[in-house]
Amino acid sequence: MKILKKIGWFLLVALLIAQFFSPEKNNGDLTSITAFVQETNPPDNVHEILKTTCFDCHSNFTRYPWYNNITPVNYWMADHVRHGKGEVNFSEWSTYSLKKKEHKMEEVYEEVEEKHMPLESYTWIHSDAKLTDEQIKAVVDWAKSVQSDFKSQLNN
Repeated sequence: MKILKKIGWFLLVALLIAQFFSPEKNNGDLTSITAFVQETNPPDNVHEILKTTCFDCHSNFTRYPWYNNITPVNYWMADHVRHGKGEVNFSEWSTYSLKKKEHKMEEVYEEVEEKHMPLESYTWIHSDAKLTDEQIKAVVDWAKSVQSDFKSQLNN
């Protein structure tokens, strides 16, 4: 029983020490998505959906909840953001080629339509990010339209 007590104390001390270390935050500027918004021109309802469900992980600006100050949660969130930005970063939209933009818009509507996005782990805490069928349709219709425009430009 003494060994379990020692292990418990060790884990507690390690957890307390870990609180002094945290990953770098994704503290860019929300205006960094301006180029994306201007080019894709989402309707107001879709723009709100994107702000609520996408930009935290897919841009250079993340709204951090209070629990992001707790290690190891902050590392888990940082990994989600890093991975999300690796898939598509709306803050870097202006650097994408037309072909890449066309492909990313296809991925946007596919991921939303198949209900892979937003992630379930994100919607557990952000209940406002759970999309209704109507919201899914709005995002999918918009993204398909934008993707079609990009495809037309590629073919000209």
